[in-house]
Amino acid sequence: MDITIRHARDEELDRIGELTAQVYLADGLLDFGNSDPYLATLRDARRRATEAELLVAADAASDEVLGSVAFAVHGEAYADLARPGEGEFRMLAVRPASRRRGAAEALVRACLDRARELGLERVVISSQQSMTAAHRLYGRLGFVRAPERDWSPLAGTDMMLWAFTVEL
Repeated sequence: MDITIRHARDEELDRIGELTAQVYLADGLLDFGNSDPYLATLRDARRRATEAELLVAADAASDEVLGSVAFAVHGEAYADLARPGEGEFRMLAVRPASRRRGAAEALVRACLDRARELGLERVVISSQQSMTAAHRLYGRLGFVRAPERDWSPLAGTDMMLWAFTVEL
């Protein structure tokens, strides 16, 4: 594989935050575009790196960051759905020019491996309904829909995030 998974480095955090924000914007995942309040959260990779494990997929030859994901466990700031014994990952983003190289799959597998290392029972994630390519990846890796755990991050809106789980 020509991709390395590692923890984000301090000098990369601002670029990782901007990469994440730009991916969400380019993929049409923000209801309010450039004025979406979630953009500030996406850009804040420094906070993610201190309150979760911020992993990157990097090109093995150049060490260029291709994408990133935040991994957290129950009780941590970035664990929205995780219950005791569960891990969760969020803000999975791979730059469009680097897609179809296996970066997203490598990042998800790294999260699953980390959850196993920690002795967790399962991993739970949230996904927008429109993220069909991600849903195919999750299905290949054993995730199943958990509609009883679907939720809305914005009170008073119709936005509903789908939940998926995988047993470890």
